[in-house]
Amino acid sequence: QVQLAESGGGSVQAGGSLTLSCAASRFSARVYSMAWFRQAPGKEREGVAYINSFGGTIYADSVKGRATISQNNGKNTLNLQMNSLKPEDTAMYYCAAEPGIYSSTWSLAGEKYRYWGQGTQVTVSS
Repeated sequence: QVQLAESGGGSVQAGGSLTLSCAASRFSARVYSMAWFRQAPGKEREGVAYINSFGGTIYADSVKGRATISQNNGKNTLNLQMNSLKPEDTAMYYCAAEPGIYSSTWSLAGEKYRYWGQGTQVTVSS
């Protein structure tokens, strides 16, 4: 059973930075997609950043230039560094994983991912 576990969330003031991590276990795909999503209360889930096994990345416009997605130890640890945080970044952040590669059309579509973590809360105060 694939397991994903997020960490690194917390409370930060606007303009600050956070690095979220996602530890993946039993995810054995050699060709894969991994991504970060977020969901704020009362809002739809939003894809934030994507990375695949070839190192390709895609970012949502809402975080472009402020976020960096990366991997340590291959796919075992997925990171999301976010700078210049804004109150509108407040949400529960989830990592997701799926064997295979997605085009830019589907890379940040949550319905394309089977494996999800439990989430980590990010709260940005003004």
